[in-house]
Amino acid sequence: MSLSSSSPAPASPVAPAPAYAERLTLPWWAWPAGLAVAGLLAAELWLGATGVRAWLPFVVLIPAAVAGLARLGRIRIAVRDDELWVDDAHLPVRYVADVVPLDAAGRREVLGVGSDPLAFVVQRPWVGGAVQVVLDDPADPTPFWVVSTRHPVELATAILTARDAS
Repeated sequence: MSLSSSSPAPASPVAPAPAYAERLTLPWWAWPAGLAVAGLLAAELWLGATGVRAWLPFVVLIPAAVAGLARLGRIRIAVRDDELWVDDAHLPVRYVADVVPLDAAGRREVLGVGSDPLAFVVQRPWVGGAVQVVLDDPADPTPFWVVSTRHPVELATAILTARDAS
């Protein structure tokens, strides 16, 4: 009986890990506050009601509050495959001219006095930091992106590293 050595199976392609990934979740205190507001509104509608009107506000408003809070905390930011992904939008990093990490005051400046109506903005008020991604694409009228992030320096570094590598 002879044992034949077989060649190893070709390695399956493994997707590279993103250079940066973050989810802009809600702070913990937003969940009890949102549910308390929905419960108070349901209780207000419940007062003096009988039958279906007594329990229907609770059945509708509490799940609606949970769905709304979950939707607010679903935004994902990633730098992968030579692209910046912000939720469903993506930007090839070859069009990035510069990236500026912003603190809360800088974000307020860029979105206030220094704003541009054509800018792409994904801003979450409960996240203090942001990055401003300045574009260099003559075919796109968007001058820059402003994206909220809890780690502006790390995101800016990941974008610039991906741009320089491509």
